[in-house]
Amino acid sequence: MDKAESFAVIGIGQFGASLCEALVEADQEVLAIDINEDVINDIAGSVMRAVIADAQDEETMRDLAIGSFDHVYISIGKDIEASIMATLIVKDLGAKDVICRAENHNHARVLERVGADLVVRPEHDLAKRLIFSKLNPSVIDYVHINKNTTVAEVDVKNPAFFNKTLLELDFRNRYQVNVIAVVTVDDQVNTMPTGQDRIHQGDKITVLGEMKEIQKLNEIIGEG
Repeated sequence: MDKAESFAVIGIGQFGASLCEALVEADQEVLAIDINEDVINDIAGSVMRAVIADAQDEETMRDLAIGSFDHVYISIGKDIEASIMATLIVKDLGAKDVICRAENHNHARVLERVGADLVVRPEHDLAKRLIFSKLNPSVIDYVHINKNTTVAEVDVKNPAFFNKTLLELDFRNRYQVNVIAVVTVDDQVNTMPTGQDRIHQGDKITVLGEMKEIQKLNEIIGEG
């Protein structure tokens, strides 16, 4: 990140602790909150501030100025009721970006309805990514921008694409995706490719489009 932002992580289980670790490594300010004293004592030396508190206590959350944080992560483990109440309180106190961990589909639906800005299911999402990578081996990585748009990095293996310009390949009209970056075999990154840029053996392209179209492209471009 280019600048430090403020983060609060509520619920310091395995997932919450991993969030704190990643944020600290990114030089971000982190407030860790958990009701368990031992958990807070373990993480206190790693984050900006660690507090023993019940996230279902609105006055306590107000005292911690939880609404002033740039981002609030709620990862309270298997206590679904506490997760939902914490989300309601944090949103009521003015938090603008609240990211919640859900245990299952129904939990996720409730969190969305009470105001969570983003709901994640780490185990479920990881399983989907593993299966997707097995079924689409040429797609190196992908990120969903929203339910209709995905950014994916695709390995170019089909010789039919080698030594041709982007204009000749016409990805937009033939495959309904836009090429937004090209990574060459020697790891040079072209983030503003033009129609005259050529694709070579070993290159990777970053494309923007619907996932179903990216999967169709993968079936063609991944044929070595």
